[in-house]
Amino acid sequence: MPYDRAAADRVREALASQRGVVEKAMFGGLGFLLHDHMCVGLWREFLILRIGPDGYEAALSRPFVKEFDITGRPMTGWIMLHPDGFDDDADLRDWIGQAVAFVRTLSPKKNGGR
Repeated sequence: MPYDRAAADRVREALASQRGVVEKAMFGGLGFLLHDHMCVGLWREFLILRIGPDGYEAALSRPFVKEFDITGRPMTGWIMLHPDGFDDDADLRDWIGQAVAFVRTLSPKKNGGR
């Protein structure tokens, strides 16, 4: 199973008020880009979140969170959240809000990210 389709619908709903969100098939799952920057994704049952270096260690100390590592090379500032960590809609919105807040701090990509 590449990603949980019901979780994808929940992520879509949580991101519905954000302008500049694009869905893209990636890393065997589904990514949600915000203004050409990867923000949130789904891979297998996990929610992938780009929360940045400042929130990374604190996030890793929370239940159901682990490093984003699907290739053997963990990515600092990115986490994987087990479904138990976002089964509540309020928790899902909170996690996605953290990712959106971080991605909004990033500089625009040259040529629109292409």
